[in-house]
Amino acid sequence: MTWEVLSFIGTIAFAISGTIIAMEEEYDILGVYILGIITAFGGGAIRNLLIGVPVSALWDQSFYFVIALVSITIVFVFPTNLSKHWDRWGNLSDAIGLSAFAIQGAMYAVELNHPISAIIVSAALTGCGGGILRDVLAGRKPLVFRKEIYAVWAIIAGLALGSGVLSQSWQLYLLFAVITILRVLSYTNNWHLPNKKWVPKT
Repeated sequence: MTWEVLSFIGTIAFAISGTIIAMEEEYDILGVYILGIITAFGGGAIRNLLIGVPVSALWDQSFYFVIALVSITIVFVFPTNLSKHWDRWGNLSDAIGLSAFAIQGAMYAVELNHPISAIIVSAALTGCGGGILRDVLAGRKPLVFRKEIYAVWAIIAGLALGSGVLSQSWQLYLLFAVITILRVLSYTNNWHLPNKKWVPKT
């Protein structure tokens, strides 16, 4: 049950996130749907490739494709006078999608009895992969590679599940809430990882 709930939440959140980015970039309706779908399912496709699950397994998720299409449509027809709130809702949707899919990706690898390293990678790719593809296709620098803390939260989710610390449904939902809150705090308070700019000698 936890798996289905997280898949449902993550699909809606990332479909909305991709749709908002596409509309900010003034994509046409086809571009909006394509970017929304890629954002919602891209991370899972990349994860499946790397942990040995056929990518075609994604096509068995017809219910989630319908959910994604409905979510994209609702955002696309949203009243334009509320567009000033889209940045805030876009960031929140991205945080929710990151948390839900990171935990879902870790659960997937745990069920396949992969080692903790693969569980962490699965969490990171599932949580961040769709966002990376979204940003690249939108012509933006991927959020995960910038100084703002992003992928760290997905790695923490993978570490928590891979170490066996969390396993009960209520614990996973609590982790989902914590990761979402931490992601929101990280962009509202401008938390960031150390970075250094390379300056070539002249």
